[in-house]
Amino acid sequence: MKVIGIVTEYNPFHNGHLYQINKIKEMFPDSLIIIAMSSHYTQRGEISIMNKWNKTQLALQNKVDIVLEIPFVFTNQSADTFAYAALKLLSKMKIDALVFGSESANKDKLYKASIVQINNKDFDEKVKSYMMKGENYPTSLYKATLDLTAIDIKGSNDILAISYIKEIIKNNYKIDILPIKRTNEFKSLEEENSILSAYAIRERIKNNKEVNRFAPYDLNKYIENINYDKLFNILKYKIVSEKNELTKYNLVDEGIEKRLYESALKSNNLSELIENTKTKRFTYNRINRILINIFTNSTKEKLSSFKVLEYIRVLGLSKNGQDYLNKIKKYIDLPLYTKFERNNMLLEEFKVTNLYDLISNNNLREREIKEHVILL
Repeated sequence: MKVIGIVTEYNPFHNGHLYQINKIKEMFPDSLIIIAMSSHYTQRGEISIMNKWNKTQLALQNKVDIVLEIPFVFTNQSADTFAYAALKLLSKMKIDALVFGSESANKDKLYKASIVQINNKDFDEKVKSYMMKGENYPTSLYKATLDLTAIDIKGSNDILAISYIKEIIKNNYKIDILPIKRTNEFKSLEEENSILSAYAIRERIKNNKEVNRFAPYDLNKYIENINYDKLFNILKYKIVSEKNELTKYNLVDEGIEKRLYESALKSNNLSELIENTKTKRFTYNRINRILINIFTNSTKEKLSSFKVLEYIRVLGLSKNGQDYLNKIKKYIDLPLYTKFERNNMLLEEFKVTNLYDLISNNNLREREIKEHVILL
């Protein structure tokens, strides 16, 4: 039996995700699938339009066997930090291979690009050089990698894949990688078939367009009604009232606090706030992460105390998943939780779920404490 890992956000779960799972089952019919999943906030700095328990339920209904939660303190972060936590979780679960969507699906090129970022002594200097010229960090990574390898990697999935592979190499994890060719571009809005990216689905939802044909279930039943106006008002209040303290929040540096304040004063909604704050140096994703840090009171001091993964939280298990976990749990050297525990990192999870409640008008705080592992 092959044990396959996936790092995912399921924001929302759609036909492309099911395609990936079906491809795994096609390659390894008796495989067991384990996912490491972000919960209510994603790596791109967005608020999930689907709560983590619904995402867990849908994953289990679509052939996933174990659902693990990536703690919030690692999700609203850089690709490398996100990858650290995800791969640490999956390595503890003894996976044989990591499967991910890929624009290139070229294993050799992804490995070569990863190795140069770790081992080439000129790489960091090249990145710094490009940043000194005013490039943002992702572009600087791309250009430095291209200079040193002639490998052209631009796709968002491939960029994230490099972070996964670097973690595998640095930690000597015995994990193979299996890239699966993406069927469309991340930001493609093309609708020629039943597979559309999560980004494109979210855009359709924003514009009140039909989305159900892009998912293997009734999407409308699961989408949270996020109140972005309320979120904007909270952010505007915090930015204006904390004008001289904004640098305490994670990622607020290089003078962006002044631009945030000025943008908050002249913006009328969240989209305007993001657009007015963005610069060549500060990407949309980074601005989104900054705003989530401000919303959740994620300060540099607080996040600096959460450098190491402290536990493994299981959100969902199939029958096969239960059997497998019972077989390997004696070898797992981290606390294994199937319900809420008073761990400092989990208390942070509880706090950010309360804030998610605040803008989704849900009652998820009760589930955070009382919900045990979902069994299917």
